[in-house]
Amino acid sequence: MKPISILNDVLGPVMRGPSSSHTAGSFHIGALARALLGDEPASATFAFDPGGSLAKVYRQQGSDLGFAAGVMGWPITDERFPQALDRAAQLGIEIEFAVERLPHSDHPNAVEIRMLSRNGRRLRAAAQSIGGGAVVFTQVAGWAVHLTGDAHEVLVETEKRAEQTVRQLLTRDGESIGQPARQASGDRVLLHAQRRTATGNDVLAELEGLPGVREIWAATPIFLVQRGAPLFSCAAEMVALAEERKCSLGQIALTYEAALLGLAEDDVLDKVLRRFDVMRAAVHRGLEDDLPPMQLLWPSARRVYQAEAEGRTAVGGIHTRAATRAMAVMHVNGGMGVVCAAPTAGSAGVIPGVVVTLAEEKGLSRKQIALTLLAASAVGLTVATRATFAAEVAGCQVEISAAGAMAAAGVVEAVGGSPRQASDAAAISFQNTMGLICDLVQGIVEIPCHTRNAAAASGAFLCADLILGGYINPIPLDETIDAVYRVGQMLPRELKCTALGGLSLAPSALAMPRLR
Repeated sequence: MKPISILNDVLGPVMRGPSSSHTAGSFHIGALARALLGDEPASATFAFDPGGSLAKVYRQQGSDLGFAAGVMGWPITDERFPQALDRAAQLGIEIEFAVERLPHSDHPNAVEIRMLSRNGRRLRAAAQSIGGGAVVFTQVAGWAVHLTGDAHEVLVETEKRAEQTVRQLLTRDGESIGQPARQASGDRVLLHAQRRTATGNDVLAELEGLPGVREIWAATPIFLVQRGAPLFSCAAEMVALAEERKCSLGQIALTYEAALLGLAEDDVLDKVLRRFDVMRAAVHRGLEDDLPPMQLLWPSARRVYQAEAEGRTAVGGIHTRAATRAMAVMHVNGGMGVVCAAPTAGSAGVIPGVVVTLAEEKGLSRKQIALTLLAASAVGLTVATRATFAAEVAGCQVEISAAGAMAAAGVVEAVGGSPRQASDAAAISFQNTMGLICDLVQGIVEIPCHTRNAAAASGAFLCADLILGGYINPIPLDETIDAVYRVGQMLPRELKCTALGGLSLAPSALAMPRLR
């Protein structure tokens, strides 16, 4: 398994809502498929297994738009995103979606891609959206592959007689990440090179002209390229290293990410703060009074925010304001606005709700804001390493519950707590939301997602206060996450983002009219 990156896998992507697995993940699959096709597309078919999640919700969650935007080579935040299918048709690109039995479909977000270019080049591939916008291509032209979009990828199908020459061409400049992966079938060999930089056009030309080379596929990264090694692989190691170096959880996460991506720490801070600016903009937009309706809900965060300010709530306070800010972000997400998945779009309100509240009400500096987000992301690193961010695999407990745990660690960081306290605050947050199912009404990321984001943001302050106040957590974060993942695997398919159980089947939920 590849090392987890904060900027690639935890704090992002910056995207248009409503779902990171189903909207951003689909976009990334479409974009990588376009690159592998290597030519302007004329048609594309995306097929989903009837037993998976995509077959149930690909229209409700904008997967169809994500695939189309990626195939056309658009940025994921393009303002034309809601019109992607119409625009593809205008450009003469035939895009179809099929629900059919897929062989070897072992993931609920599996998709088979069949594309044809304007010059007759074909691509047949299989991919999975694995949570938080991350994807993996598992097959290209019948070959088993592992292509994740965080390196420059080159795949060469060749006859064995040319294998050694191909390998030398792929690695001679020293930019290959390890040796190319190899597999063989009869006289054919596939060499798959992952590189830090793009393969030069001169090398590609040499490969194309080499006797025995049958096919070449190349793709540029959609994420930041990993250039180093991880400093730790679990929460226990993370906390121990922070204590050894006498630094905060946010600082050790910053050191980790800089080393993994080969970046200066200031560059990492800058990238984190750019994502915070997206979060803050989404909070402010979601609290405005001119938001259009979503598919099922009318925006309400502004009303709650005003009620708290006027003393019309039962208690009010910082936790309520954080909750309303979290819900405001989800209003933007539900309207296909721009948000930062943290760690997913379905949980995109929790961390902005908490961190924007801390920043605006506690006067955090820009660096403190970045370190707070990095401390939260350190918990996300552990979740992504030991479990998943995909509700389709393990329920809402690995999306909104994960965001709540991350936010609790962020609160501890912001007020000067220790790395161990931050880790423990995250653990008890998880311990009290374990088993949370994904039962989104009508397959839409609105009910109960919006209020769950609000409750998780509020709960982050409580969990931080319990630990800072003296509660001793007996079950550490690593073991807690392992338990969460095991519970998620026990949940039936009906309770994991298929709209086939829980609140999804309530008569009132089924009867709700669409507002647009």
